Amino acid sequence: MVPGSQIVNESSIRILLWDLDGTLVRGERYGVFKDYTVPMLKTVFGTSGSLGEMMVSGMTDLQIVEEALKCEGITRDHIMARKDELLRCYIEEMKRATGNGAHAIHAMPGGREALQRVAAHPRYLSALLTGNIQPAAYLKLELTGLAEFFQLPGAFGEESFDRRDLPAIAARRINKYLGANLQPQQFIVIGDTPNDIACARHFGARVLAVATGRMHSEEDLLAHEPDALLPDLLDTELVMETLESL
Repeated sequence: MVPGSQIVNESSIRILLWDLDGTLVRGERYGVFKDYTVPMLKTVFGTSGSLGEMMVSGMTDLQIVEEALKCEGITRDHIMARKDELLRCYIEEMKRATGNGAHAIHAMPGGREALQRVAAHPRYLSALLTGNIQPAAYLKLELTGLAEFFQLPGAFGEESFDRRDLPAIAARRINKYLGANLQPQQFIVIGDTPNDIACARHFGARVLAVATGRMHSEEDLLAHEPDALLPDLLDTELVMETLESL
């Protein structure tokens, strides 16, 4: 188990698989990520395709690239052949945007407090499950002061064109890291989109939906039947009570 952990009973462990954008962090305006992804695609592929018009909530970064470039005849094989260049250019453009102040990223209200509470509880361990590529995810954690809460390996947006694949990837890594054999129902996906709910269902995990994103209301999320739904993360006691019920 994790060094210093108080957990002794493996069956009591719950792994919290946190989405990032719209759940724990937010850009100061919607769609600001296009400030660096549009130039990234133009640098690598000579075009950003339809990215400027896309709604990408809940998608992995690979999926976003594929959908944006379909109209230009650029295939998944083309993308995979230039994946390393794509990832390198992505983080370069993102660092440029965040470094010059053009792209401000903030922690979601209540997010730090919720992470602090679960970190202090022996039942819970936190990991990222995000559509962001890994270096972008950790840059956002650093910029918002949340990096300290994520010591477990997770799953990221460069690893699949389909978000539904990510929980199984995260679970394999976490089980190996902990030397454990945790079952799908011991994982709880926390996110703000229907895709978060769908990926949890696909894996067999529990799912806590939070209506903290800009795109999906509580009613939207309820239609996809999460195990639990919260309006936000502001009421830490309610967050803990809800997790305990899952």
